[in-house]
Amino acid sequence: MTTYTILIILSGLVIFSYLFDLVASKTKIPSVLLLLLLGIGLRLLVDNLQLHTFNFLSILPTLGTVGLILIVFEGSLELKYDKEKNKIIRSAFLSAFFILISTIALITFIIYQISHQSLYVCIANAIPFSVISSAIAIPSAAALNNQDKEFVIYESSFSDILGIIIFNFAITNPAISYSSFISLGLSTFLIILFSAIACVVLLYIMGKLVHHIKFFLIISILILVYAIGQSYHLSSLVLILSTGLFLNNADTIQNAWFRGVFLYKNLSADLSQLYQLSAESAFILRTFFFVIFGFTMNIYELNDKPVLANGLFILISIYAIRWVCLKFFKEGIPSPIVYIAPRGLISILLYFNLPNSLKIPQVGTSFLFLVVLGSSLVMTIGLMLSNRKKETQI
Repeated sequence: MTTYTILIILSGLVIFSYLFDLVASKTKIPSVLLLLLLGIGLRLLVDNLQLHTFNFLSILPTLGTVGLILIVFEGSLELKYDKEKNKIIRSAFLSAFFILISTIALITFIIYQISHQSLYVCIANAIPFSVISSAIAIPSAAALNNQDKEFVIYESSFSDILGIIIFNFAITNPAISYSSFISLGLSTFLIILFSAIACVVLLYIMGKLVHHIKFFLIISILILVYAIGQSYHLSSLVLILSTGLFLNNADTIQNAWFRGVFLYKNLSADLSQLYQLSAESAFILRTFFFVIFGFTMNIYELNDKPVLANGLFILISIYAIRWVCLKFFKEGIPSPIVYIAPRGLISILLYFNLPNSLKIPQVGTSFLFLVVLGSSLVMTIGLMLSNRKKETQI
C-alpha cells in the first residue's frame, strides 16, 4: 500500500465522519454507530479482497485514551458553575454512583451464570460493561435542553471517573482488606490535591506563554499528567474534568490576589481557541478509534445464539436499573436521558486493560461489541422517539 493510498483512506475516513456528524444532527443517529458500521464494512471489503492489514489492536488503547481525555476536557470546558447547579451536580453524581454499583452487581450475577468463574473474576469483567461512555453520551446530548445536557455531561463524566476508580481498585486488590480502603482513600486524596495544583499551574502557564504555539502544549501537559497518574493507578480523569471546569470558571473567582496573578486580558479568547482545538482533535481521534474498533471485530461470532441471548440480558439489565435509579435522582420525566447510557470508548479501554489472567473466554470482544452496538441502537431509537413525541406535542 503506497503513501498516497494511505493518505486517501485517512482523509476519506475524516470526510465520512464529518458527513456522519451532519446526519446525526438531523436524524439523531449517533455518528459513533455509523463509524462502527463503516469499520465493519471496511473489514468485509478487506476480507473479500484478501488484503493484508496492520494489527490495529496494538494502537487501539492509545487512540482511545487520548480521545477520552479530549472528549471529557471538551465537555468540561462547556460547563459554567454557579451555586444553583449544585443540585444538578449532586443528583448526577448520586445517579452515576448508584447506577454503576447496581449495574456491576447485576452484570456480575449474569457473568457468573455464564462462566461459573470466581466472584472476583466476574466483578472485574462486569465493570467495563457497567460504565457509561462519555465519549458517546456527551456528543449525543447536544440536542437536549441545557439542564438535561449538563446532567448528561456530569453524569457520564462521573460514571467514567468512578468506573476507573472501581476498576483500578478491583484489579489491584484480589483480596480486600482494611489496607485496600486506606490505599483507595490515599490515592483519591492525592489525585484531588494533584488536580488542584495542576489547575492553578496550567492557568498560570497559559497567561505567561507568548509563543504562537500554546494550546497543543497545554493539551500535551494534560495528557502527560494523566498518563503519569494512571501509571500509578490514580483516577486521573478527575484531573481532566476539574481542569476544564476550573479554566472555564476562573473568571468567577473574586479574590483580588488570584485575579491579579492568574487572570489575564485574553483569557476568554484563549479558552475559546482551546475548546475549538480540543473539539476538533477529539473528533479526529474518535473517528479513527471507532472505525478501527469496528474493523477489528469478527462479526461472524455474532451468529452465536448464547452470545446474543446473554448480550440481550445485559442490555435489559442496564436500562432497567437506569430507569429505576433516575426516578429517584432526576426530577421530572427521565426520558430521553434514560436512553443515554451507551457503552463505548471507556468500556473498550477498561476491557483491554484487564489482565489476561482475569479475562473470561465466554465474555470476549464479540460480546463487548454486541453490548456497545446494542446500547448505541437503544440510545438512537430512544432519542428519535422522544424527539418525535416532542414534535407531536408542539
